[in-house]
Amino acid sequence: MSTNESPLIHDVEQNYGSISPSSGLCQEDGAIANDSSRSSVPAIIANNVGMLFIISSQFFFASMGISVKMLNSLEPPVHALEVIVVRMGITFICCVIYMIVKRIPDPVTGPKGVRTLLVVRGITGFFGLWGLYWSLQYLSVADATVLTDLTPLTTAVAGCLLLKEGYSMKQAVAAVGSLLGVVLIARPPFLFSSAGADPHGHHLPEATPAQRLVAVGACMISVLGSTGAYTSIRAIGKRAHPMHVMTFFSLWSTIIAALGMVVAKIPVVYPKSWTWALLLFMIGVFGFVAQTLLTLGLQREAVSRGVIGVYVQVLFAVVLERLLFGVTPSLLSVLGAAIIISSAVCVVLTKQKRQDN
Repeated sequence: MSTNESPLIHDVEQNYGSISPSSGLCQEDGAIANDSSRSSVPAIIANNVGMLFIISSQFFFASMGISVKMLNSLEPPVHALEVIVVRMGITFICCVIYMIVKRIPDPVTGPKGVRTLLVVRGITGFFGLWGLYWSLQYLSVADATVLTDLTPLTTAVAGCLLLKEGYSMKQAVAAVGSLLGVVLIARPPFLFSSAGADPHGHHLPEATPAQRLVAVGACMISVLGSTGAYTSIRAIGKRAHPMHVMTFFSLWSTIIAALGMVVAKIPVVYPKSWTWALLLFMIGVFGFVAQTLLTLGLQREAVSRGVIGVYVQVLFAVVLERLLFGVTPSLLSVLGAAIIISSAVCVVLTKQKRQDN
C-alpha cells in the first residue's frame, strides 16, 4: 500500500505517536518490521495494534450507548443536542488539560499543515454524531444500527479513492460479512417484518412514514459525517497528536450543538437526581476514552481495515445488555456475532500473513 500518491497524506514532519518509534508499534501505516525472533502471538499483537485500539474503543462506545439508554429512561428527558454539549464539553476540557500538563505544542490551534483537516474532522464528526442521535427519535436501535453500519463500507471506498489506500477482495468480503452479522443481531423491522418492536420484544412507539423518512435521512447524514471524520483522521496520521484531533472534534461539536440549542430555542434540562447527573457524566467519560482509542487506532491503521473493527461494537452491546438488563441473545444474534468475529479474525490474520511474507 502506498500513500505517496494521495494529496491528503504527506511525510510526517513531527511524529506525535504516543509510543516510541523504536518500539516498532508506531511505524507509519502500522507497518511492523518482520522479526523472526518474535513469537507468533506478540507478532500478531504488534502488527495489529491499530486494530486493537479500534476494537477497544468499541467497548467504551457500547458503554456510552448503554448509559444513554439508561439516561433516556429517566425524567426529565434530555435533548440530543444537550447530550452532545455535555459529552463534548467534558472531552474538550480533558483534552486541553492533558496537553497543557504534558506541554504538547499548540493545544487549541493544532499544528500547522493539518489545521484544515482538523476542522474537517471536527465538523464532519459532529454531523456523524448528531445524525445518529436524531434518528433514534423515530427509528428503533436495530434500524439505526444497521443503517449507520454502512459507514465502514463507505469509509473503505473513501480511503481507496482519496487516500489511495489498497482495498483487497478479502477486506470487502469481510466488511459485507460483518454487515450481515450486524443485521442478524439487530434484526431491523423493515427486514424482519416486526414493525413496532425491537429484537427483544419491547414495544416501540409508532412513527409516521414522513418521520421514518426523516430519520433514515439523518442516518445517511451520520454515515457521511462519520466517513469524513474517519478519512480525515487517517489523512492527518501522526502529524497531529491524538489530543489535537480530539480537541477539534469536541470543540466544533460543542459550538455547533450549543448554537443549535440557541437557534431552536431548546431549553436546558438540569439534573434533578444524582443518578441523572452520574449517567450524564459517564457518557462524557466513556465518549472521551472511546474517541481517544479510536483516534489512536485510525492513525495507525488503514481505514479499509480499521473500520471493520467498528462492527465489534454490536457484540459488546449484546454482552452489556445481557449483564445489565438480562437480555438473552437469540440464536440469530449468536450466529451474527460469530460472523463478525470470524470476519475480524480473517482481516487480522491476513495482515499477519502478509507481514510474514
